[in-house]
Amino acid sequence: MFVILLTRLFVVSTLFASSLSLDCKPLTKTFTVDQSGNGDYKTIQSAMNSVPHKNDQWLKFHIRAGTYLEKVSVLPDKGCVILEGEGREKTIISWDDHSDTDSTYTFEATCENFVATQISFVNSYNLKSNEANRTVAPALAVSLGGDKHAFYQCGFFGYQDTIHDDEGRHYFKECYIEGAVDFIYGAGQSFYEKCDINATGYGYITAQGREAQTDTNGFVFEGCNVFGLGPTYLGRAYRAWSRVIYHSCTIDVDVMPLGWDAWNQVGKESNLDYVESDCKGAHYDTSKRIPWLKNFTSTQLADFTRDKFINQDGWIEKQPN
Repeated sequence: MFVILLTRLFVVSTLFASSLSLDCKPLTKTFTVDQSGNGDYKTIQSAMNSVPHKNDQWLKFHIRAGTYLEKVSVLPDKGCVILEGEGREKTIISWDDHSDTDSTYTFEATCENFVATQISFVNSYNLKSNEANRTVAPALAVSLGGDKHAFYQCGFFGYQDTIHDDEGRHYFKECYIEGAVDFIYGAGQSFYEKCDINATGYGYITAQGREAQTDTNGFVFEGCNVFGLGPTYLGRAYRAWSRVIYHSCTIDVDVMPLGWDAWNQVGKESNLDYVESDCKGAHYDTSKRIPWLKNFTSTQLADFTRDKFINQDGWIEKQPN
């Protein structure tokens, strides 16, 4: 198990180190997806299948309004892809797979260089509350396992494990994210900016999976609006060096007084980096927080700005959207 883990960490670190120099050629082609047949493709998956292997040129796919009932995968060698919707209330990708976290996604992207704008990704399984005797199960809206992914004004709907932020650098701006149990989880190195985060029931907003002190990943929430029914924890430790930072967020959900859960890391809490900095809210109260909540200095926080944490090579500005 230890050898497998070291091998995986080596492969991942090598991939992301090499990806710093990989850029896509300029956008020259735009295709249309229209399920009524008045476009280049009727399904999103058929459009993704058309992307050439080892693609190195930006391709844009404009997805017309509608609910696309399909399970979509963008493979590792089919990067440099832009999906453009017509509004997250209008362009929706929905499926209802469930049970395990490896294959129950509605949408999966394991490629490098991916952009999505104004699209909603839905796993409807746990949302079918009108069906009797339905058991809550892992049901992913998206699974993201590639480097340099960006989402603008997108929606993510689920209940348990909504966003599998697995690995790679990811940027979410002005998105809507909904769920209850570990609904943003994984070992991604991700920055969530000005997002609306709706905790729809009892649970945990994050379950971040940083495994080692030398790992660079973590979740940063900057200027986000956190609300909902709750009660909820802001996060729990999915792995031994879990790291989550809320900075300048408005937190108006009913947060459990302790705020955070060590989960399987009881006795090793000093290894966890959980931070609430410059946050506010009508009933926001940290007086009973866990004693191991970190208080980062301004110098420490400076390492977790968007540009220092995920955009060291300027990849966000290089992507068309």
